[in-house]
Amino acid sequence: MSNALDTVFAALGDPTRRAILAMLLEDDMAVTDVADPFEMSLAAISKHLTVLSNAGLISQEKRGRVKWCKLEPDAMRSASTWMQGFGQFEPVNLDAFERFLKAELPDPSTPAARTNAKG
Repeated sequence: MSNALDTVFAALGDPTRRAILAMLLEDDMAVTDVADPFEMSLAAISKHLTVLSNAGLISQEKRGRVKWCKLEPDAMRSASTWMQGFGQFEPVNLDAFERFLKAELPDPSTPAARTNAKG
């Protein structure tokens, strides 16, 4: 479990990947749609998606010629369980997590967010 937990926390440690997860809270998205708000190459976005996929946080599926991404919220269960061991954290409430991400993350379509996504 330790390796899986390390992988999840490492994936969540990047602001671009957290922004991608926030976008996927709404609905499944094609890879090109995920990449659209960010000023980075499709290859760079694909690397972020690979990290999220390897952590089990998203799944990817080819539908025709388009690759789609889907949020896998159960993958955060191990991280939530681990944090609960400290007695200070509640289980992850996905609705609350979505509200938190929307409040804390810049809108990826704004110029400031695109500038930060480059770094």
